[in-house]
Amino acid sequence: MFLEYIFIMKKIILSFIIFFLFIINVNASYVVIDRNTNNVLIESGKDEKRLIASITKIMTAYIVIKNTNLNDEVVVSDEVLKAYGSSIYLKVGEKITVLDLLYGLMLRSGNDAAIILANYTSGSIDEFVKLMNKEAKKIGMKNTIFHNPSGLDEENENISTAYDMAILTSKAMKNKTFRKIFRTKKHVVKTNLNTHSWINKNKALFMYKYVNGGKTGYTKKAKRTLVTSASFDSSNIIIVTLRENDDFNFHVKTYKYIFSKYKRYVLVNKNNLNIKDTYYKEKYNSIFYVKNNYLLLIRKSDLKKYHIVYELYKHKKVHSNDIVGALKLYKNKTVIYEEPIYILLK
Repeated sequence: MFLEYIFIMKKIILSFIIFFLFIINVNASYVVIDRNTNNVLIESGKDEKRLIASITKIMTAYIVIKNTNLNDEVVVSDEVLKAYGSSIYLKVGEKITVLDLLYGLMLRSGNDAAIILANYTSGSIDEFVKLMNKEAKKIGMKNTIFHNPSGLDEENENISTAYDMAILTSKAMKNKTFRKIFRTKKHVVKTNLNTHSWINKNKALFMYKYVNGGKTGYTKKAKRTLVTSASFDSSNIIIVTLRENDDFNFHVKTYKYIFSKYKRYVLVNKNNLNIKDTYYKEKYNSIFYVKNNYLLLIRKSDLKKYHIVYELYKHKKVHSNDIVGALKLYKNKTVIYEEPIYILLK
């Protein structure tokens, strides 16, 4: 029985190794995060700075949504003539809403839409890029610099990391309009000069029913870049790959693995604290409490890596609802979550 168990375990470990060796390009970097907490589940080179191509447009869309009236009608200016590469084929004089431009930007990666939206939002590309970098800094994208709203890299380059793009996407997904655009498979719009019908370039949306968003990217210098999101049960996942040749298959296979192996566990239960104390018990008839539960998406086999430490401060005098300590959740030797401990005098 013991030898049979060892054999089975070796097969499981080997299959896990083969899974990640064969579906990920060794030159690629990637990250898988839990959108609920931004906790990293799996990664390789998540902080490597790389060209990001058109996944840049996630930030472009987010900035436009935050700073414009989406129902505004835009008259396409001759600035559109500067666009090249992927396009939604806007014409000078065409009238189209900001919202419809966002669909063209995200579904078809229109570089012409990026130029028109940036100019409409901020008055110029330079001013729009300032907003992009300001927002990047605000949300903690520590290894990112934007130089344009499209991701084209012949003249200047947008640099980021898999992790930075994941936390950007997590932030943007909190916006209802962004989520709707991100998951749309097809959008049709009629303007004064044209009827546009756009099918989303993100093939993962059509390959796996739990995928609910994404943005593709490609340039000769950046190679393939891809951001997707998927949800199943209570799990909401974001995957970012940079320079992965078989990106759509990698994303789908990884989602299937995560949804089968990872579950959400309550690691801090506010109704079940185990605080051992003599200092306050001798002085007061009291109880301790924290205000929040903390849930984490992990594999069952990883539960042993987490433990809670309760740190109590020895105040000479306290009142009900005073903070008297800190609950610290460790993963191995690293604190990953902290919560104030309160006292309630009876």
